[in-house]
Amino acid sequence: MRNLIHLPSEDLRCKNWQIEGIMRMLINTIDSDVAEDPDQLIVYGTGKAARNQEAVRKIIEELEQLNEDETLLIQSGKPAVVFRTSENAPRVIAVNSVVVPAYANWKKFRQLEQKGLTMYGQSTASAWAYIGMQGILQGTYETFHEVAAQHFQGNLNGKWILTSGLGGMGSAQPIAIKMNGGVSLVVEVDPAKVERSIKYNVCDVATDSLDEALHDVKMAIRRQTPLSIALIGNASDVYQELLYRGNIPDVVTDQTSAHDLLNGYIPSDYTVQHAFRIRQQVPEMYLEDAKRTVVQHVKAMVEFQKRGAVVFDYGNNIRQQAYMAGLEEAFSFSNFIPAYIRHLQCEGYSPFRWIALSGNPNDIYKIDQFILNRLSGNDRIKRWIQFAQANVRFQGLPARICWLKAEDRIFLAEKVNEMVASKMIQAPVVFTRDHMDAGSMASPLRETEGMRDGSDVIGDWPILNALLNTANGATFVSFHHGGGVGIGYSLHAGMSIVADGSKQMTEKFHQVFLGDVGLGIVRYADAGYDIAQKKAEELGIDIKHQ
Repeated sequence: MRNLIHLPSEDLRCKNWQIEGIMRMLINTIDSDVAEDPDQLIVYGTGKAARNQEAVRKIIEELEQLNEDETLLIQSGKPAVVFRTSENAPRVIAVNSVVVPAYANWKKFRQLEQKGLTMYGQSTASAWAYIGMQGILQGTYETFHEVAAQHFQGNLNGKWILTSGLGGMGSAQPIAIKMNGGVSLVVEVDPAKVERSIKYNVCDVATDSLDEALHDVKMAIRRQTPLSIALIGNASDVYQELLYRGNIPDVVTDQTSAHDLLNGYIPSDYTVQHAFRIRQQVPEMYLEDAKRTVVQHVKAMVEFQKRGAVVFDYGNNIRQQAYMAGLEEAFSFSNFIPAYIRHLQCEGYSPFRWIALSGNPNDIYKIDQFILNRLSGNDRIKRWIQFAQANVRFQGLPARICWLKAEDRIFLAEKVNEMVASKMIQAPVVFTRDHMDAGSMASPLRETEGMRDGSDVIGDWPILNALLNTANGATFVSFHHGGGVGIGYSLHAGMSIVADGSKQMTEKFHQVFLGDVGLGIVRYADAGYDIAQKKAEELGIDIKHQ
């Protein structure tokens, strides 16, 4: 399948670029350079792109035959049916991992999954919009930038950050911390992930010795030199040992796959190989050991905070897991969204990304240059683009992510569409986004924690988001349950649209992006955030108050 990604742009397997673009997104997501476990179709964490290999083959077959006025429906990773709709309708609509609320728990979900009735789609995995580590990198940068602004006079120079997890999401942490001038010690239990982090310059050095790691931290702080250190070990054990020694970091967080204690989190004293065997053979024992470990893990984070460290949950639901396992003080520290990101989302400023369907990196670089020339007044964007060009490796199809507001998304998409039409770039481009977007997520332990009006658990908004994007004719619309926090804790929606150079798409961009981002602004305005209310007025969005 990898060869399909790099076909010359004129070699279409589908009947137009709208359909071809979606098919290439799927194949890109499960490419061996993108997905964490392509053989199992696991893209990152525990999220899958499709139900199984047969489903992938069937989806591709259906897309190759799909007519320009038809829509393929995907039910939790398998093709369900094709209906005739219209040329303005989405070409693919997918719904993943959704379970009726009263049954929305991991035990019931796993029973259904074992019967072959569903799959865990996470977010951009089953929305076929994952672009590798870059996809989370700028958001991670923005988070640590805000940490520095709130706690350390604007930078992390001479500060050290303790975190864990070097999977698809966690790998962004050491790079983002270096971008902000800091020193990171990243604990990872899987030696293969540590090796990969060194191979691709995610981390600078690796060791299995805590003494060596702390020596490197100390020297980097003394020299005020940014450095990323990968330490092979279990996060819970390492955090406890640091407390015992009295080594208190400036900042502590975690990005293991703690949302899924059975499949994503490894208990203390388990190797990766041992974990695989025990979770298959004795899952009940595995879960008990995982619960014991996550309690110790979060208890250490709480203690770090008591001793003066800045501590936050980085969106993996680790606090809730520890609380359910018996740690009453698990919620002593906040999660990163209300602490550092919400004010940005109130203005519709959140992760936007685009993928060059040609497979030609020059297409991305030309778009980069356009942004540098035309959005040069935004120093934040300029610094990010220049850093990404110099430091970010493309995984699979060349792609770029950039946090942009609604008006900038519309402007950029229209101009890129013109570049496609004029052959300035080789082939069409897919515009998509992360699910950590203003109006696409209801997640009371992450995106919607601590809402001003108490609407943390209201799930209407992501459903409205998916329906609005369908009405506005995005190329791909998806709705999901679970995300990075697990079954029962999140509802979220995805959207992608292909810039194929046609006038029809130019007309669509305004309504799709204004609706997609604007609904998020409405969601926060409705919750009483002044900054969102002002932004809605600026964009001409007429909010209907009761």
